[in-house]
Amino acid sequence: MTNSKPLNSNKVNQASETIVAEIWTCIQREAQREAASEPILASHLHATVLSHVNLADALAYHLSNLLGSATASALSLMDVISDAYAAQPGLVLDAAVDVAAIRDRDSACSECGTPFLYYKGFHALQTHRIGHYLWVSGRQELALFLQSRMSSCFSVDIHPAAKIGRGLMLDHANGIVIGETCEIGDNVSIMQSVTLGGTGKMSGDRHPKVASGVLIGAGSKVLGNISIGEGSQISAGSVVLKDVPEHTTVAGVPAQVVGRPDESMPSFSMDHRL
Repeated sequence: MTNSKPLNSNKVNQASETIVAEIWTCIQREAQREAASEPILASHLHATVLSHVNLADALAYHLSNLLGSATASALSLMDVISDAYAAQPGLVLDAAVDVAAIRDRDSACSECGTPFLYYKGFHALQTHRIGHYLWVSGRQELALFLQSRMSSCFSVDIHPAAKIGRGLMLDHANGIVIGETCEIGDNVSIMQSVTLGGTGKMSGDRHPKVASGVLIGAGSKVLGNISIGEGSQISAGSVVLKDVPEHTTVAGVPAQVVGRPDESMPSFSMDHRL
């Protein structure tokens, strides 16, 4: 029997605020540097980053301008997103952790401002997080509208009911599809053209459950209400139709066990070799 103590909520909140502040400071610092070195981008960087007081305000502005359309203006969407961040501050922490995940895992990115400003995988994921908040709040039509705009703007289609943890990296992001009853844990890395989908016309719980630390290679299709164990790896181009044990590598069509990842959490190392 363990003598465990409950978490101190004040300490948890302070840690969350520290992460968000660290990422926001990093984004601001990089924007100031880039505005000075590339004058043609100065107004863009000022409007998107430097004129805002915190990460939540900057995200609301940036996402709304990316998603705005003739039928739903950027200004109206900014109000929706700002209200979501005010009601659910954890969404801002999610975004900060997602930025850190890209900075730490993507070999083409060593900064915080780059994914915030330019990576559509990050933008799609933050759009989904807002859409999921709206979905569980009973505003399902607006959540579906955001899903549609996400698909049109970012080539990523995530149903707003899908449950997604923190520290997700959607690398390159083109063609990623995540179904309605899919659940994804923390610190998962997903490459382009991945489908986490169903297997037919059945309703109900029909999509994959992906545990933490999983690496899913480009072009993989993971289909049905199956479990992908913690720290497992799905090789590029695989079709996965049955459960994958923890810390296991699968490959092929249909996917078969071919070994074990070199790391306990392959999503961190991003090593796609078998």
